Amino acid sequence: MALPALQPAPGALARIAGFTAPINRATYVGVGVGLMALKYLTESLVGFAWTGTWYSPIAFLSPILSLKATQFQGLPDWVLVAWAIWNLPFAWIGTSMTVRRAQDAGLPGVLGLAFLFPFTNFLLMGALSLLPSRERARPMLPLQGEDRVVWSALAGVSGGAALGLGMVGLSVFVLGEYGGALFLGTPVMMGTVSGFLLNVRRPQSWLPNVVVGTLTVAICAGLLMLFALEGAICIAMAAPICLVMSLFGVALGRALAGVEGRRAVLASHVLLPALAVLEPPPTQERMVESRVVVAAPIDAVWDAVIGFGGVELPPPPEWYFNLGIAYPQRARIEGEGPGAVRYCEFSTGPFVEPIHTWSPPFHLGFDVTESPPTMHEWSPYAVVYAPHLDGVLKSRHGEFRLRELGDGTTELIGRTWYTFDMAPEPYWGLWSDAAISAIHDRVLRHIGGVAGAATAK
Repeated sequence: MALPALQPAPGALARIAGFTAPINRATYVGVGVGLMALKYLTESLVGFAWTGTWYSPIAFLSPILSLKATQFQGLPDWVLVAWAIWNLPFAWIGTSMTVRRAQDAGLPGVLGLAFLFPFTNFLLMGALSLLPSRERARPMLPLQGEDRVVWSALAGVSGGAALGLGMVGLSVFVLGEYGGALFLGTPVMMGTVSGFLLNVRRPQSWLPNVVVGTLTVAICAGLLMLFALEGAICIAMAAPICLVMSLFGVALGRALAGVEGRRAVLASHVLLPALAVLEPPPTQERMVESRVVVAAPIDAVWDAVIGFGGVELPPPPEWYFNLGIAYPQRARIEGEGPGAVRYCEFSTGPFVEPIHTWSPPFHLGFDVTESPPTMHEWSPYAVVYAPHLDGVLKSRHGEFRLRELGDGTTELIGRTWYTFDMAPEPYWGLWSDAAISAIHDRVLRHIGGVAGAATAK
């Protein structure tokens, strides 16, 4: 009987970052502690050189990027982005070793993917540092069966998520753009990478492809929220289009894997950043109009328009306002006629609105010179580093028009003109139009209630 050919012993890099070399308890603990010490010392030296502050071990162990920013006050955004990218190879090594340590302990290898989830990964690493090996380490053999699928899925998810994080860093923090390259091109390429890596060794059925494409988007979104670069509201709004585009990319990557399309995948990775650099920002002005009929004469409605009748709006019952979308609370006006200034206080701060048209009781028109953030992002962290919260949606003008209907009622019309510098504009416009329409409804209903109460007196 012929003996199987001996496989060469794996090198150091293959043992800590490869696919097949078994990881026993001693190796797992030793390499893990060593890499954590290297990472901590490097980051401490960088932080001290920049700010003169030593790195707290608590901040080091925390996955929250905003805690690192608090630790090192004055770090520019690009350093925080570089910090996140620096963490990626350590995340890969940690996941790779944890998968193989789980297999060595007699557990399903897929359990090791939990290393990517914050806080629970410490419990998993602690347990795997204690569990003994259940069988003698197997010789190096080609990946087979379930192991092949697990590692192909891990490679696909990791590669796609890393691409997504890199494009967020380039588009948002370097170029300051939220364009089609970020919301259309990037999810497609994330899915292409995931699909290609999953299928390049052996074609998989559609179910693993869909799962890997979905996980790629989910993990990338989770990392953005984990690093306090995005909040739950914006991630939820972006999820539908990103998921659809990612699954399209998975199909493309699966097809390319069948023809060994490595060059096509690599070329697209070069073109994607170029597209982000060359893409012009969207600048189209949009207008939202809302109408209500108020059971009050036009003069009473006008008095309520210019200052909400001095009555503060009640807390909003709507769930979307309670999640963090900015909502109006009160309004006041200083002066009278053109040149007067109207201040509309929102939950995130004041709008400053110089009056340019004052035609009582029919027309009040104003510009918007200052506006607060569009929302308080829903996030477990106090600070979210998302530039779109302040400056992407810009209110430009607004007006109230009143029309007497002749039966003791008045039609009240509210209009807002704004720009929204995110692409694809038709998709994001659906969200922004709906939010502004909800704000209109809240204001117009309040004005109607104030005017009706004044009339009843």
